[in-house]
Formats: sequence, C-alpha cells, structure tokens
Amino acid sequence: MSVIIIAAIFIVGFILQIRLMQSPKTALLGNRIGAAFMGAAIIYTIVSYGGIGNSALWLWLVIGAFAGVSLGHVVKMIQMPQMVGMLNGFGGAASALVAIAGSSLYHAGTSWYLWLTASLALSVGMLTFTGSMIAAMKLQAIIPGRPVNIDKGGKLQQIMLFVIAVIVFLSTLITGIYVVWVVLLTIISAVYGVIMALRVGGADMPVVISLLNSFSGVAASITGFAVEDPLLVGVGAVVGVSGLILTRIMCKAMNRNLSAVLTGMTTVSNLRKPNNTPHSSSILKEINEKGTRNMKVGETVNSAKKVIIVPGYGMAVAQAQGKVKDLIDCLERAGKEVKIGIHPVAGRMPGHMNVLLAEVGIDYDKLYDMDMINPEFKNTDLTIVIGACDVVNPSANTAEGTPIYGMPILEVEKSKSVIVCNLDEKPGYSGVENTLYSMENVITIWGNASETVPTITEACR
Repeated sequence: MSVIIIAAIFIVGFILQIRLMQSPKTALLGNRIGAAFMGAAIIYTIVSYGGIGNSALWLWLVIGAFAGVSLGHVVKMIQMPQMVGMLNGFGGAASALVAIAGSSLYHAGTSWYLWLTASLALSVGMLTFTGSMIAAMKLQAIIPGRPVNIDKGGKLQQIMLFVIAVIVFLSTLITGIYVVWVVLLTIISAVYGVIMALRVGGADMPVVISLLNSFSGVAASITGFAVEDPLLVGVGAVVGVSGLILTRIMCKAMNRNLSAVLTGMTTVSNLRKPNNTPHSSSILKEINEKGTRNMKVGETVNSAKKVIIVPGYGMAVAQAQGKVKDLIDCLERAGKEVKIGIHPVAGRMPGHMNVLLAEVGIDYDKLYDMDMINPEFKNTDLTIVIGACDVVNPSANTAEGTPIYGMPILEVEKSKSVIVCNLDEKPGYSGVENTLYSMENVITIWGNASETVPTITEACR
C-alpha cells in the first residue's frame, strides 16, 4: 500500500507540472518541478530496488546526467524538435531494454501475463525508438522530408508485418524457443517504426512528434506492468495520455486525419503552377535589389496604428527571431500596438514558435493563439507575415481536394494591408499555391527573413 501512495504522490507532482506548463508565465516553474520530481523518482526507484551499492548503476547515472546537461546547452532552439524526437526515441529504447529483461521472467515460470506485457512494451518501445530517430533525421534534413511510400497507403507493409508477427508467435508457442520471439519481435517492431516515420511528410511532423511522445509514455506504462512497478505504470500513463491529447489538438489544428498522416497521404507535390502575374512583389524586388528604401512599405508601416506579426517556420530556419524583436521594438517606439499571432503548427513541434520568440526576450503577453487573434485581423491596419505559408493560405477555404482544404488558418487576408516576408513564392509543404501573394492589399518581399525583416524595421524609422 505504501508503494502505491508514494507512486500517487509522484504522479500528482507530474500532473501539477503539466498544469503549470500550460501558461508561459508558469512554464519555467512547471519544468523545474517536473525535473525535481523526476530526480526524486529515480532516487526512490534505485533505493527500492536495492541499487544503492551498485557502482555501475551510479556511473551510468552520472554519464546520462552529463549527456543531458551537455545537450541542453549545445542544442539550439531551432533544433529543439529534433532533440525532442531523439529523447522520445531514447525513452522508447529504455522501455524496450527493460521489456527484454522482463520477458526472461517467463522461463522462471512467471505468469504468462507478465511475458505478454513485456512483449507489448518491447514492440511499442522499439517502434518508438526507430520512428523517432527517422523523424529526427527528417527534421535535421539528414534524409528527405517528403513522404516515402513503398506501396500506396502502406497497407501491404502492415499486412506483411502482421502476418510475420503471427507466424513467429505461433512458432514460438510450438517450439518454446522464446529467444527467437524476442529477437524477431524486436526486428519487426523496429522495421515498422521506420516505415511509419518514412511515410510522414515534413508538414505533418508536429503530429508525429506528439504521437511518438505518447508512444514513449505508453511503452513505459506497459513496461511498468511487466516489471510490476506502479510508479512506472502511472508516470507512463500520464505521458501517454497527455501525448494523445496533444496529438488530437495538432490533428484538429491541421484538419488532419491521423491515419492519413501515418500513411503519408496528406502532403503532395506542387498542385498548381505559381501565379506569374506581375504584382507589387516584382516592383518591390526590383527596388530592393537597387538598395533603395521602398516608399510603399514605408507609407504602409508608418500609417498603421495596429500591427499583427505572424511568424512561421521560415523565420525559424532563417534564425530571424532577433530581427523580429528589433522590428517589434521599433514599431512600439513609434506608438503602434503590436501583437503576435501564433498558429498551433507554425513550427515543427507544438509550442516551437513560442520558445523561439521567448529566446530573444519577446513578452509572452504579446503572443496570441489562432482562436484569439483571428477576430482581430479585420480591424488591423497591417499584418506582417514572416516565413509562414500554409498557415496563412486562403486556399484552405476554397481549394477542395487539397491537403490543406478545411485546415484552420490565420486570416491575415482580412487585414487592411499585409506585408509578406517569405523566401520565395513557391508553395509550402502542402504543395498548394498561396493565393495570398496575389491579393491587392498584399506586398511581398522575397528573400531570407534575416535580411528582409530589417528593411521593414528601417522603413518605420
């Protein structure tokens, strides 16, 4: 009973952490509380399993802590999605290793239930590990971000892997050679994790990162059943459930079906040729190339009283958040009201954009989510889009049959004036041409955001 009470205390602490991290103002405190409870849980586990005198255990604990602290200092904010993906994978691998050890209990005559849960934990853990590694490599551009389908819809792989798993399971029951089961189950789960992640396109990475985070928790929870540890069961369940909730939020924000995401059926190549009709962007490009301040941009910026800035992943890639901070400071010094609209999937993971902006000291109070900021665009004098494409594409409301049709977007086109600072006029990850670029109230400035944003800052002086 005391073990359950202690486990409940730790679980309540982790739930408190999640609650505090829902607000930017209390997120840091929540993170520290979570770290403290996790450290205490590790120490408690070591003590309860009699590992105090195990020098090898303490050595690996120190090595792991050193690696974690080092990564925390070395990894840049732009690389945070990759790091989260890797950490999800490490969590899955840890569960798989414990499950492998737990599966050996069956030979000692332990209940088949423990062996079964160990097998499930091994499957989910290995799937999480390989899937997370592929996702991290896609985010790091080590492998292409486009979806890779060996067969349409991925049904052939699923059927083959399921049939192989059943055959191996039956043969194991007949022969009694459970080592074969563990080895082949590890291989099958690892292969499926690779296939699952390869099928997902770069635009859907926020969903995948959330799902893999959930899988790591589920694997840990099942492992807890296998080794009969209530603390591991509860903590894993908290992570698994929160990850599933976040996955649902991400799917809703992108108007995605989870099965479509996992089969790579949402991201396509360029559906329509770019609109080459001359408009204000060609004029601005010519003026900017001559090194002359654009009078139209200056007039638009200086006449605006209410400004909304919409950052996207292009801003993150260009590492232009510092330039955005300079722009905000300049606008506010000129007496303008400035707000920042954040789409739920503006980065490559949930909350990524908020972290990048906080890194350069932008006040949390200026950040507004999509539901809060959308009603304000119609009363806004100027919206400045920086490195965002699909999340501001009006085609989401009209282009039926496309990957973004029905996806909630930031309604920037309703503003009186819009300035777009994107790299070029090519479609985003969805492959759908952005009709925002050709609207009459829109000025486009093509180029790297770290170079184009300062031109707007200069114009407001």
